Amino acid sequence: MNNRRVSGIVCAALGAMAFGMNPYFGIPLYREGMEPLSVLFYRFALGSVLMGCLLKARGESLRLERRYLLLTALVGLLLAGTCFLWFMSFRIMDSGIGATLIFIYPIMVALLMWGLYSERPSGSTLAGIVTALGGGALTCCPGTGARICAEGLIYLTLAAVIYAIYFIIVRKSVLRELSAGKLTFYAMVFTLPVFLVVLRGGYDLQMLPSLHAVGNAVGLAIFPSLLSFLLTTMAIRRIGPTQTSVLGALEPLTAVVLGVVCFGEQLSLRSAAGIIIVLAAVTLVVCAGSRKKSTPEPAN
Repeated sequence: MNNRRVSGIVCAALGAMAFGMNPYFGIPLYREGMEPLSVLFYRFALGSVLMGCLLKARGESLRLERRYLLLTALVGLLLAGTCFLWFMSFRIMDSGIGATLIFIYPIMVALLMWGLYSERPSGSTLAGIVTALGGGALTCCPGTGARICAEGLIYLTLAAVIYAIYFIIVRKSVLRELSAGKLTFYAMVFTLPVFLVVLRGGYDLQMLPSLHAVGNAVGLAIFPSLLSFLLTTMAIRRIGPTQTSVLGALEPLTAVVLGVVCFGEQLSLRSAAGIIIVLAAVTLVVCAGSRKKSTPEPAN
C-alpha cells in the first residue's frame, strides 16, 4: 500500500469521525432552544472565518478565479442542503439512527461513478459497501424507546443523494484544481447566502443564548465542518469518492457511540453487532489494494 493511499485512508477515517460529531455539538444547542437554520448558520459562518484565518496563516491567497465560481457556489448549496436535512432528522429521530441511515450515500456514489464515468467499483469495494449496509441495518434497529419516523427517513434519503453528488463534483470537476483548503473555505462561504435567505436576511437568526452554546457552536464549526470537509476533500483526491464514502461508515459509528455515552440513547444487541460489522466493512476496504491510478492532486 503506497503512502498516498495510506494518507487517503487516514484522511477519510478522521474526516468521517469528525463529521459524526454533529449530534455531540448540535443536540445541546437544540436543548437550549436553537433552531436548525440558526445552528447551521453559526456552524458555517464560524467555520469560514476559521478556515480563512488558517489559509492566510499558511500564506495562501483567498482569490477565486471566475471559472470556479459557479461550481463552488453549487458545492456550497449541496453542503447546505445535506446538513440542513440531517439536522432536521435528528430533531425527530435518535442521532445514531439518523447517522446510520444517511450511510446509503456510498451506494449513490458508486452508482454515479459507474454510470457517468464507467468507473466500476472493485469487488472488495462492493463487498465493503454491502457489509457496511448490513451493519448499518442492524445498527439502526431501534432499542426500547428509540425514535424513528417516516419524515426523518425522507430527510435522510434526500441528504444522502445530495451528499453523493457533492463527492462526485469534488472529484470530477474543475474544482480538483483548487487546494483542499481553499475549496473547503469557499464551500462553507457559499452555504451562508442559502441560510440567510431562509432566515429572512438574518431577521429570524437566533442569538447564541449562553457561553456553553458559543462553545458548542465553535466545536460544530471546527470538527464536523472545517476538519471534516477538509479531510474528506483530501481523501477523495487520494483514494477516490467511492472508497472515501465507504470509509464514511465511521460517521454513524461515531454518532452512535456519542449518542449512547453523551445523550443516554438506547443501544441494543443488534446495534452493537451492527457496529462490529461496520468496522469489518471499513477494515475490508482499508485492506483492499488500489487497482486504479490516482488523479494527481494539487498542492494543499
